[in-house]
Amino acid sequence: MTLPPAGAVLGVDVGFSPARASSAVCRLSWTPTRVAWTIQRFRAIAAERDAAIAAVAGADPLLAAALDGPLAPGLGIIGAYRTAERLLTRRLGRRIGKPGQANAPVGIALNQAANDCARSVLAHSRLGPATHAVAIHERAIAEAFPSSFLGLMIADPAAIAVVRNNRSDLFYEHLDQAGTLVRLTAHLLPGRTPAAFASVTNHDDRAALVSALTALCLAAGDYTAVGDAQSWIILPPSGFIDKDALADLVINGQESPGSFRKESSAF
Repeated sequence: MTLPPAGAVLGVDVGFSPARASSAVCRLSWTPTRVAWTIQRFRAIAAERDAAIAAVAGADPLLAAALDGPLAPGLGIIGAYRTAERLLTRRLGRRIGKPGQANAPVGIALNQAANDCARSVLAHSRLGPATHAVAIHERAIAEAFPSSFLGLMIADPAAIAVVRNNRSDLFYEHLDQAGTLVRLTAHLLPGRTPAAFASVTNHDDRAALVSALTALCLAAGDYTAVGDAQSWIILPPSGFIDKDALADLVINGQESPGSFRKESSAF
């Protein structure tokens, strides 16, 4: 696919707290010369969620949306330990951490919150049709997982002293300082100057922005994915994944045939 000269995608960091604004929505947009984003946080209250998503998504068309929460085809309840989660845990968990299980109590709550956010995106934005091979809906909505998305692009993530609560933040900072986030943006949207990734400092804002980058990969047709008919998680283009991590993904995919996909417009 070729991205248009100007356009936009959406990313949503899904939280389920009605008391704290632990969710965020990010609209990443571009012109022929610039890449910019708008981010807004919200609580898991229906009216507040809908208002934030509608305000940030805006009236212009969106090419894709990616949500940081478990999503199944038809936005159903998952209630199972998924192939996508197994593939990102086997051989890789020690390097980049592992996804929580969609059938654990937190996973079940997150699945419901992700469904609520997805329905809000579908209702309050002009989201384009799905054209990608691992679509879960007729519209271009997909699942992101920022911690794995970031960790797969780091050559030695074990060298970064992290704990579960700050893993994705330290991965984000490492990739920003290494210039990887700018290179990924330039690969997908060449010839444009992005806003400063370092200016985004809040955890939920960063997760929403990385989810928007995930949606951008999807819209460009340049991504990898793990999963099966139950659900898919969208990951960076194969050319940006560390070679050892990519080898592990390939082996994991061979052990579960059809569960690892590479879609590429350049690699």
